[in-house]
Parts: sequence; structure tokens; C-alpha cells
Amino acid sequence: VQLQASGGGLVQPGGSLRLSCAASGSIASINAMGWYRQGTGKQRELVALIRNNVPTYGDSVKGQFTISRDNTKNIVYLQMNSLKPEDTAVYYCNAEGVGMLLGSRYAEVWGQGTQVTVSS
Repeated sequence: VQLQASGGGLVQPGGSLRLSCAASGSIASINAMGWYRQGTGKQRELVALIRNNVPTYGDSVKGQFTISRDNTKNIVYLQMNSLKPEDTAVYYCNAEGVGMLLGSRYAEVWGQGTQVTVSS
């Protein structure tokens, strides 16, 4: 199973970006998908997670970011609005509880990360 993230880039403060992450492979089910981020010199932190269509947000992005998931395609999206310089980070896609068609299971899978830079 692989997670491929896209949509990062450079945006001015107040702007918006939409991240996408597609899970590929012979996947039977995924319990939860989400996004984490890590700024320079900072610890990785939860941005948003969606499980059973119920979203959970990190405190720093509540009301600013929206997570959604296309369950039929195993794609998770992160709509980021009103971006601030402190949102600058590498954003990582994450999948929890990945069950494969042949019976194997992965507790957790990480994508490669996509850079988001908020700067004027």
C-alpha cells in the first residue's frame, strides 16, 4: 500500500490550498485517514483525521481547515483556508488500520510529505 500526497506549494498569507492524498494498492478497508505536519525544528503534530466520516482537528487548525474523504476511492482531502505563516510545514498523509484484500493488515502507513509554505 502507498500513500501519494499532492497539492502543496507556496501561498500568500490569507490564501488557500487543497491537499489530496490517494491510497493505492489492493486495499480492502482503511479505518482512518488524516494529515499531520512538521514545521522546521518542531515536532510532528496532528492536523486532522477522519474516521467513520467523523473529523477530528488539531487545536491550531479548528475552524480553518476542513478534512474530507472519498471512501470509494480511498482519497483524503485537506482544504486549508486563511493560511498563516505558522502553517508552513511539511504535511504528511497518514492511514490507520489498512486491511488488504489478501488478508494482511497495516497498523499505520505514511505518505512522503508535501511542503506547504505560507509567505508573502
